[in-house]
Amino acid sequence: MYDILIIGAGPAGMTAALYAARAGKQVLLLEKEFPGGQIVNSPLVENYPAIPGVSGADFAMQLQEQVTALGVKLSYVEVDKLEKTADGFRVNGDEDLTARAAILATGVSHRGLGLPGEEDLVGAGLSFCAVCDGAFYRGRTAVVVGGGDTALQDAVYLSALCKKVYVVHRRDAFRAAEALVRKARSKENIEFVTPYVPVAYLTEDDMISGLELESRADGSRRVLETEGIFLAVGQAPQCGFAAGLAELTPDGYVRAGEDCLTNIPGLFTAGDCRVKKVRQLTTAVGDGAVAATAACEYLDNSTGM
Repeated sequence: MYDILIIGAGPAGMTAALYAARAGKQVLLLEKEFPGGQIVNSPLVENYPAIPGVSGADFAMQLQEQVTALGVKLSYVEVDKLEKTADGFRVNGDEDLTARAAILATGVSHRGLGLPGEEDLVGAGLSFCAVCDGAFYRGRTAVVVGGGDTALQDAVYLSALCKKVYVVHRRDAFRAAEALVRKARSKENIEFVTPYVPVAYLTEDDMISGLELESRADGSRRVLETEGIFLAVGQAPQCGFAAGLAELTPDGYVRAGEDCLTNIPGLFTAGDCRVKKVRQLTTAVGDGAVAATAACEYLDNSTGM
């Protein structure tokens, strides 16, 4: 049995592992895909204190190396169930995946538009990652859907590869940082299409060929011809496996305050899967430190240390 089980190896989970390991705890870190989470897809991180600029992939790799060097065990496991036991917590009913305390740091996943045929078009012209797939559209036309930081970052990144980039947003105003908006507007090959909402994917030979839009101002329709559509329209928490244990909001986020304490003794949470207003790299690593410290205190108090 481990001291602390951490589910999710994004910045929050790996920071929690770092703090827990440095406190002398035996830590098991579980990840279903790859360490780093969504930060891996960020081409350039410029808002992390004391680091003027680093790629998300490099940041994640360095953090992983730092954590594993401390003896943290990283296992690639998809968690289907988290249950409370007499001694602590167990994952997937596996006695090898048990610990006296647990931290939920599962982050979030990308949301789709919910349009017909969407799932079948992922990888056939539809993508959630401009950094991963942008090179496929070099010299071609791409469409980015969304109005937050990710959407504008994607548009700027794609503008260096594509001959034309459309940014589609349902409102005229953007949620993205003003600096990002200004940067995107400075690119001659980026065109903003607002206020429009996508209503249908257009295809040819089972591949994306365009996107049909509807104006929120007058209901008129417009078609953007493109072979590549990048969605940046929000995220969904990945905590469903803990629904019978931790208290979740109606939309699936873990209820916990800045102390990262859940309603279950010994169960903590950190990062984007927690109820919070700001979801940034800095808040994720901050949560990781807080959750790990709280878990260590819980264990020390439980054993009378």
